[in-house]
Amino acid sequence: MTVTLPTPDQLRAIADQCGLSLTDDDVGSFRGLMQGSIDAYNAIASMPDEIPAVKYPRTPGYRPGPDENPRNAWYYKSSVKGASSGKLKGKTVALKDNIMLAGVPMMNGSSTLEGYVPDFDATIVTRMLDAGAEIMGKVHCEHFCLSGGSHTNSTGAVHNPHKMGYSAGGSSSGSGVVVALGEVDMAIGGDQGGSIRMPSSFCGTYGMKPTWGLVPYTGIMPIEVYVDHTGPMTATVEDNALLLEVIAGDDGYDPRIKSPKVQDYTKALTGDIKGLKIGVVKEGFEQATAEAAVNESVREAVKRLKDLGAVVEEVSIPMHLAGPAIWTPIGTEGLTATMMWGDGYGLSRGDLYSTSLMEAHRGWRRQADSLSETTKLFLMIGTYINNNFGPRYYGKALNISRRLTAAYDKALASYDLLLMPTTPMKATKLPAPGAPREEVIARALEMISNTAPFDITHHPAMSLPCGMVDGLPVGLMLIGKHFDEMTIYRAAHAFEQAGDWKKM
Repeated sequence: MTVTLPTPDQLRAIADQCGLSLTDDDVGSFRGLMQGSIDAYNAIASMPDEIPAVKYPRTPGYRPGPDENPRNAWYYKSSVKGASSGKLKGKTVALKDNIMLAGVPMMNGSSTLEGYVPDFDATIVTRMLDAGAEIMGKVHCEHFCLSGGSHTNSTGAVHNPHKMGYSAGGSSSGSGVVVALGEVDMAIGGDQGGSIRMPSSFCGTYGMKPTWGLVPYTGIMPIEVYVDHTGPMTATVEDNALLLEVIAGDDGYDPRIKSPKVQDYTKALTGDIKGLKIGVVKEGFEQATAEAAVNESVREAVKRLKDLGAVVEEVSIPMHLAGPAIWTPIGTEGLTATMMWGDGYGLSRGDLYSTSLMEAHRGWRRQADSLSETTKLFLMIGTYINNNFGPRYYGKALNISRRLTAAYDKALASYDLLLMPTTPMKATKLPAPGAPREEVIARALEMISNTAPFDITHHPAMSLPCGMVDGLPVGLMLIGKHFDEMTIYRAAHAFEQAGDWKKM
């Protein structure tokens, strides 16, 4: 696409937007001065982009019909086979549909992106294929990943694997479903407010949000750089640890990476937690949406951990209850500036930009009425705040988030892990067709209060199933020190080995 010099009328309109008053002579002068910069833009346009090579053959696959996809979990089924050997040889993996798989369609839950086909693989995709995995295709997520329910995807709701008509959680809804049903061994989710852990809680899977800066986000459609996480969702703790071993570590692109040491996480699976100190966070059980039966199920799981030899004590972290409020300006203004007005990426980051995605996603402006209700709400709030107040509340919230981090770190100085319910409730009923906007949005946001704080403090946090209530899973969340996923896996594995969670 050629960049042209603005016409005099276009330049006057731009000047008005910038609060500038230009005479006709000014317009002519500035147009002349702009020509060199315009030439530079066209020089960039003529150069080849920096696109990683696609290593493994694949076909676009196909979109399964209702008979093959009764819970609407799959977007596209495909088969991309990796190396002939490796840690993941024999393992099948599904990708959340915000992850780029070259040659296979991606819509990130939104009809405004329908028809987009990525031109390179996400870093974690290449790593899984190099390790011998077989990618089975793309699974549905929420509309631009902006819901903790499973009802905002443009193609319709994703249903819980244990009970039709109930939420599978979000935004990695399809990932939770296909793992819980045994259709794949592993899946990848994304987590900005709890979107790995919430569907794991609702579906009964193991979902790890790694420490921010451990797993590269390259080739995954961003929401906001400060809260973007990606990680494994699996049916067993061993598979979860194994998958994290493969996908973690610096890729030379992602500016989030904090030079972490990637560990052999599977070596933590000893089954022994004698002496491990676990702080049960009082405030995690005091959320406004808490269900007594869910709290009781988690407390029974705490007793099991104690029986396994862990030292378990209650701890109070009052600031935990402020976490969602602190998250709100960061998440809302960040996604508005980056994902929406910034065409998916925004500026000022040393990332590998997918320019093809940016071009395709820009089209939402012509179809804004088809955005989900949650996307419309966040977009309007973020735009209103920026128009009237600028980014100061984003900055202040990020500053305050350091105090929240310090509050958790203070507790973690005394305990190896923290513990609380993943979601305050079990899966809720999906909103009926034509449900009021207020109900649609309530079902999308009511479950994030325990998960969202750790997206802004960046602690690793894992959901593991710990029981059933009314035929639906309950999730327990373990939180560790930064880059100490090993201890989380150690405790999760011991708990898993102690008995069938469905019978607890």
